[in-house]
Amino acid sequence: MALEIKINDRIARANLIDQDGNILRVEVDGKIYEVDLLHTSDGTFSILEGGNSYNIELVPGKQQKKYTAHTLYDTYDITIIDAESRYLNNRNANGAASKSKTISSPMPGKVVKIMVREGDIIKEGETAIIISAMKMESEYKAPANGLVKKINVAEGDVIQSDQILIELE
Repeated sequence: MALEIKINDRIARANLIDQDGNILRVEVDGKIYEVDLLHTSDGTFSILEGGNSYNIELVPGKQQKKYTAHTLYDTYDITIIDAESRYLNNRNANGAASKSKTISSPMPGKVVKIMVREGDIIKEGETAIIISAMKMESEYKAPANGLVKKINVAEGDVIQSDQILIELE
């Protein structure tokens, strides 16, 4: 399960490699750690890693996937950025990055229908492609007026996260 974790202003890429009970092998920014993680009865987390012990209180924020983490000396704002949150953020932005000249999907999926052809003129907000992901079909719209320069996929293609699907000029 790969995700990004925003800790204050830093973004870390994390991936759970293996778990056996409370012993986890995790990869963080390309480095592998073996940790003993225990959720204690008082709601804190006890973490043992490399001979060091850490205690963290994780307090849920007002928004989903946002937390405040308290350690003995510091406090951190935490945001979990997983496939679902990338999908929802992209959907809320009508499937297009602001001021971008590309259309991409924030998560893996399958191309259901391509609504444009190379050389077509497309208007901002017009549906360009439909993707099936997480058992839902989503319309991805043009982020700006433009000419369809290149279509990098075909109907039926399986796509990866953040893959550029359509380029505009």
